Amino acid sequence: MDDSDPAELRQPYGGQPLRRAELAPHPMDQFHTWFTQAHRSGVSEPNAMVVATVEPNGAPRARTVLLKGYDRSGLRFFTNYGSRKGRALSAEPRIASVFPWHAIRRQVQVSGRAEPLTDAENDAYFRSRPRGSQIGAWASEHQSARVAGRADLEAHYADFAGMWPDGEEIPRPAYWGGYRIRVEEVEFWQGRADRMHDRFRYLLASGEPAEGVWELDRLSP
Repeated sequence: MDDSDPAELRQPYGGQPLRRAELAPHPMDQFHTWFTQAHRSGVSEPNAMVVATVEPNGAPRARTVLLKGYDRSGLRFFTNYGSRKGRALSAEPRIASVFPWHAIRRQVQVSGRAEPLTDAENDAYFRSRPRGSQIGAWASEHQSARVAGRADLEAHYADFAGMWPDGEEIPRPAYWGGYRIRVEEVEFWQGRADRMHDRFRYLLASGEPAEGVWELDRLSP
């Protein structure tokens, strides 16, 4: 096998079957079950998700962010509102995300619309972050912008670190906060042998995500 040839890097899939009768009526209840199982199975950073947005010119763009909470309404993550993804979501709130839990032969796709979290939600989460991450939020004010070098970044960080003595509360930057992905479609993918994977898709038929009517269909692999 030539390890430099992606086409030759094959692994057999032998996951457990995914049956309709075993799925929860609400997709986020099913997500909770799978997320818990991924965490307990030892998947590294099961909260890592690939998030795709639409650029103002219509081009898609994807990156990995960390899930910081979820409920029946959707998923929550945090970022700089002035970042490239923040600017994209301001112009076009449609968003898609993927949880690639390869180690357990599972994948979850979630799509919907992103809405900014409230100041109270943003403040509460910011206070829970490690002090270094709080300072980092200030130092990355111009996230996604060009920088001359690493030394400039570290100097910028040091400047902000000196503004608040140890023990003093660091305020949340106004440009930093979170989004809630209000789910409209969720797909659960379970790898099976011979590419005969199990796929089930939930679609929001009516109402709000938390208590709305969801349709569930099996999809061809």
